[in-house]
Amino acid sequence: MASLNVGNLGDYLREQRRNAQLSLRQLADAAGVSNPYLSQIERGLRKPSAEVLQQVAKALRISAETLYVRAGILDEQERDELETRAVILADPSINERQKQVLLQIYESFRKENGLDSVNGSTGADGSVSTFEDTTADGPRTAGAGDADEKTE
Repeated sequence: MASLNVGNLGDYLREQRRNAQLSLRQLADAAGVSNPYLSQIERGLRKPSAEVLQQVAKALRISAETLYVRAGILDEQERDELETRAVILADPSINERQKQVLLQIYESFRKENGLDSVNGSTGADGSVSTFEDTTADGPRTAGAGDADEKTE
């Protein structure tokens, strides 16, 4: 895990707060944290938890993952993967089965390119689908092609 760069995080939070035209007190109230604590985070004196970062991100209406990256909790590649999965899962124009298939295809391309998943393909229902093995034709899901195998 990357080391926490709270100075960089604090500067970024201050910039985002000013862009949102919020006072320190207004943001602290909206995020449900104390004014002095938020001030200490902005000055790089405190290391906020992921939960606090999520609350601040929600109050600022920015991505929590962006704050996690700034804080060193999440690396850039993990954030990109999580955001891609979130967009797929949130798309109202495709059904759940289509979302799962799309996530499996996405995962197979990541594996083909040598990128491991952060935590498998997570479905809208919280289920996790991962590829069990790879054939010469590419990855296959567990159970795919099992009908061709003879059991004795």
